[in-house]
Amino acid sequence: MTPFPSLLDTALPTDDRMRRILRDVGIAIAGSLLLTLSAKTQIPFWPVPMTMQTFVVMVIGMALGPRLGTATVALYLAQGAIGLPVFAGTPEKGIGLAYMMGPTGGYLAGFLAGAWLCGVLAERGWDRSWLKSGIAAGLGHAAIFCLGVLWLQGLIGWEKAFQFGVAPFWAATLLKTALAVAVLPPAWALVRKIRS
Repeated sequence: MTPFPSLLDTALPTDDRMRRILRDVGIAIAGSLLLTLSAKTQIPFWPVPMTMQTFVVMVIGMALGPRLGTATVALYLAQGAIGLPVFAGTPEKGIGLAYMMGPTGGYLAGFLAGAWLCGVLAERGWDRSWLKSGIAAGLGHAAIFCLGVLWLQGLIGWEKAFQFGVAPFWAATLLKTALAVAVLPPAWALVRKIRS
């Protein structure tokens, strides 16, 4: 099956190899900065404050495709690994690999899986439809939670991992999934209109 072109490739196409590399590097840096901003912005929400990180991970994966989307998230994680305060709660809660090996480590690894999965589904055209983009974002969130809870249960056990690592976030996750749906199909409609 021939993959569908990504939103990025449709909006900013280039056949020149060097221009493509420069475009992709610039987009990856911009995406990592957007992830940092989304981690640092806390929105009052019930039952816990919400960041927009997982929303940004889903959109990056679907808009950039599996390779560039995953590379963008990997760049963000690498920035955190070398000690830049890019994660939520840093530098107050620690930095670098020590922070990444803490309770949120599985969720951070899940960002890679979520971006990749959303990118793969976008290559099959799932980011163009309201229903399928919602399913793709939901599956991406599920990948993040699965890795996060698996890691967390090793630290505090299954029951507490679910109690503290999943239950407080279900409402925010539904909202961020809905926001991904509100962004991607309209972005495709806008790109098609501009390109036609």
